[in-house]
Amino acid sequence: MINYNNIKIYVDDVRKAPEGYVWTKSVNETIAFIEEVESHGGSIDVIDLDHDLGEYASDGGDAIRILDFLVERETFYPVALHTANIVGRQNMERMINRFWK
Repeated sequence: MINYNNIKIYVDDVRKAPEGYVWTKSVNETIAFIEEVESHGGSIDVIDLDHDLGEYASDGGDAIRILDFLVERETFYPVALHTANIVGRQNMERMINRFWK
């Protein structure tokens, strides 16, 4: 049984999640897991995002779509970025700076 409290989500198609994180590889998988945590009354401590999800991009797009999902629902969980894509990082940072207060 999963403990749904203090969840840390690591979104990356290649790099494995650090110890203590749940590893998701696509936008749709991540959204489904967020909804699962919420349905169990859990809490999310951080969502740590890559931008480019390689072959998993066909399952919801690049990880910036996770930010779109969170903004649409006004669920502003703490977000961290570990992407090496400079332009992707800048676009994600702009969203975070605009919506996460």
